[in-house]
Amino acid sequence: MRIDILTVLPEMLESPLNCSILKRAQDKGLCEIVVHNLRDYTTNKHRKVDDYPFGGEAGMVMQIEPVDRAIADLKSQRDYDEVIFTSPDGEQFDQPMANTLSLANNLIILCGHYKGVDYRIREHLITKEISIGDYVLTGGEIPAVVIADAVIRLIPGAIGDEQSALSDSYQDNLLAPPVYTRPADYNGWKVPDILLSGHKAKIDEWKHEQALARTRLLRPDLLNEQ
Repeated sequence: MRIDILTVLPEMLESPLNCSILKRAQDKGLCEIVVHNLRDYTTNKHRKVDDYPFGGEAGMVMQIEPVDRAIADLKSQRDYDEVIFTSPDGEQFDQPMANTLSLANNLIILCGHYKGVDYRIREHLITKEISIGDYVLTGGEIPAVVIADAVIRLIPGAIGDEQSALSDSYQDNLLAPPVYTRPADYNGWKVPDILLSGHKAKIDEWKHEQALARTRLLRPDLLNEQ
């Protein structure tokens, strides 16, 4: 998988995209993440990527030309499954969407900034708009990292124990059950006896019951219970 990220703040992405699982996945050759500075696709001497909006509203708007030039350049080199725009009014990002995107070969993520982007970008260049929540951030760089992290960790081999990803919260519309480690007794706070029993079937049953109970308490919207 290759993910190309278009941004006006490439330095904001350097650290999170080169740590932990994302770094290991790239080192293993499982994925490639390439960050592109949209200013490199401008034609003006000041490398401006924004201008005042028509209609007199406050704020600045990202221009269509550098975005179009960047996407066209990338598409001339390879095919892309999706051209994603990170936007607070996009489709809500969730685990099923991450699962689907993890099967893609190549993705482009455009990070919004300023007041927004020229709407023609969304009309003609973007294939999918994604929001990571009902709030507004300074730019789309953090959402781009969230999407990349959630997607890449699902690629076979990215995580040492692939079963770990399959048991994450939301994979089966349930929150994950509680987890514990040594010591089994700390200040009188004990690990549930069932987890120390060695009885796999009963442990699995306990985990499912706990996951269901936590979901019913914390995220009942995930359940299709009548």
